[in-house]
Amino acid sequence: MNKNALYLSSRSQIQVNPVMQSAIDPRAHHVKMPNDERPEAGGIQGMLSFKILKLLQSSSNVKEFLGTAVAEVVQLLGRTEGGLVSQQSGEWAVDAWTGERTRFPAGLVSEAIDLAAPKRCDDWLAVPLDPQQSSSLAANSPTAFVIRVAGNPTNALPIETSETIQAAVDLLATGLHRMQRDTQNVQRIEQLQAVLTEAAQWQRISEDEALLKQIAAAATKLLNCERASIFLWDRRRKKLIGRPALGVEGVPLEVNDHEGVVGEVLTSGEPKIWNANSQDEERRVNRAVDRSLAFQTRSLVAVPMLGHRGDPQREDKIGVFEAINHLDDGFDTLDVAVLTDLALHAAVAIESLKTRKSLTKSRDQLVATAASAAPLIGNHRSIESVRKNADRIAKTDLSVLVLGNNGTGKEVLARHIHYHSDRRHAPFVAVNCAALVESLLESELFGHERGSFTDASQTRIGKFELADSGTLFLDEVGDLSPGGQAKLLRVLEDKMVVRVGGSQPIPVDVRVIAATNQPLETHIAEKRFREDLFFRLNVVSLTLPPLASRGDDVLLLAEHFLSHFSQQIGRLPPKLDPQAQQVLRSHPWPGNIRELRNTMERICYLSPEETITADDIRQNGLSTSQNDAQGPSSLNDLSEAPAALCDATRIFQVGHIERAIAGCGGNMTEAAEYLGLHRSNLYRKMRQLGMSTTSD
Repeated sequence: MNKNALYLSSRSQIQVNPVMQSAIDPRAHHVKMPNDERPEAGGIQGMLSFKILKLLQSSSNVKEFLGTAVAEVVQLLGRTEGGLVSQQSGEWAVDAWTGERTRFPAGLVSEAIDLAAPKRCDDWLAVPLDPQQSSSLAANSPTAFVIRVAGNPTNALPIETSETIQAAVDLLATGLHRMQRDTQNVQRIEQLQAVLTEAAQWQRISEDEALLKQIAAAATKLLNCERASIFLWDRRRKKLIGRPALGVEGVPLEVNDHEGVVGEVLTSGEPKIWNANSQDEERRVNRAVDRSLAFQTRSLVAVPMLGHRGDPQREDKIGVFEAINHLDDGFDTLDVAVLTDLALHAAVAIESLKTRKSLTKSRDQLVATAASAAPLIGNHRSIESVRKNADRIAKTDLSVLVLGNNGTGKEVLARHIHYHSDRRHAPFVAVNCAALVESLLESELFGHERGSFTDASQTRIGKFELADSGTLFLDEVGDLSPGGQAKLLRVLEDKMVVRVGGSQPIPVDVRVIAATNQPLETHIAEKRFREDLFFRLNVVSLTLPPLASRGDDVLLLAEHFLSHFSQQIGRLPPKLDPQAQQVLRSHPWPGNIRELRNTMERICYLSPEETITADDIRQNGLSTSQNDAQGPSSLNDLSEAPAALCDATRIFQVGHIERAIAGCGGNMTEAAEYLGLHRSNLYRKMRQLGMSTTSD
């Protein structure tokens, strides 16, 4: 055990002899002892100093130290019987004794304690120990050294030399104090390690009751007591809500926040101890609780629990932590320190669990809101089949390829799979591959390091990293360049990305859902799409039907969009009359669900009536359908159609482009995608056909 130099001081102002001074190095972490060397000067003080130093090195606890040290003091004083006694439960009890165990005069000891000076009576001498030096014996009880001084054995120290006896007792007290302090330090370290071990387990618990039970169990184990309770403060009701999780079943206890020892602790903010075998007042204990629980409180210790309300720098009382009925003598200041440590970590664990549960609830609400924003609506058997298969594969990590025309809801299906999977709480990241040029593809998907190219002013995380633990949706994957296909295949196989300009591979855990409106098998045959990438993406294939083939689903979707946009602008959703429903059923919907959505959005804003008619739809929504078409542009009336094939072709193309633009709500980019063209090529084609492009 580590021992620093022992500094000795007493009322007689004893000086350590030169030999002992050379043996003690106050700057070192250990005591330098001469080999079998006895002090040659200093008398009994030097001799006892030497022995106490050796005992401090060799003893492992206070009891062992006292047993030997008391015997040394008695022997050096030339006597055969004596020891150390302390007051316990109103009586004097022996802590350490040497020689024959005869009854010592308790009154003499009490008188010496009262006078704070040595006192002799007949055959006995009592010398009180300094309270500061013996504070940890018998829970701060008065302590004295008692020696039988009858007769005068050979080589015995004359008993009249009271200063020398006092000095010897002071040396014993100093050694005792040092031993107690070192023992307590070791015990304190062990307790702190135990507290930290228990607190680490608390952070893994996700239920309130389980957490409180675990905390109470830790307190009863570390404090060696019967029960432990956590009282959380209900400020509004001025109640302390107790969770006596260990040993008490039933509903939580409720006591007024000013009653009993726990009320004292809450009010004062200071720890409190109550022991029945001490002078503590009985009225401090709330016996009404004991009676209600058929329980007897013999001792208790309580400390405040402090948390942070809003301001991390401001501590605030959240309750009281109480331990009841020590299994040995009673609670002491060391128990207060342990319970205070437990209360600190318990308050953190309770507030942390509360915060985690609140964040989890908010996250689940946000996920539910996001999932409900794009539902997979439809009762048609084709959609039912797609939904059933999507739900079946959602719980897996299989790659999915979604096929279907533009506007059929491929991204909605991808989100449906994501929000029904175990990855629902992680990000859903969508990437339009058709919008990625070759030069930006790698940076967009995999990220880049700062300075990796001219405009790389800072490090950027790619889409794969952003979607880590979640889902990456690759829309229009069929438009990827050959170089982009090769890079994507490499990442899908290795599950690692390397940022542009970087060299460190970064592992990613991403589920990939790809979508396209192009016939990939044809592209593979034409060497425009990699076959190995196709098989990597096409583990499971889901095909979305066009809206025109889904029957009454068009009405379900229309009502959904009307309700959604009406809520946004603060109006009641309008109703569709039978004629309007018929128009929606008969329309070919070249833009599919996207066209229907745009139509319903315009109607919500431009038709103030509560009922939507067929005229409202024609005026504000749909382009002229094939059933309603008039004029030569529709080519329904062959008598009015031009004879030349090239003219008829031009008229058809004009009408087809106009319907596509109208179906996409005037969005030229979406119309170009629907027609299988790039935006610039669409404008070029319109100018060739003599169509106006001023809306750009």
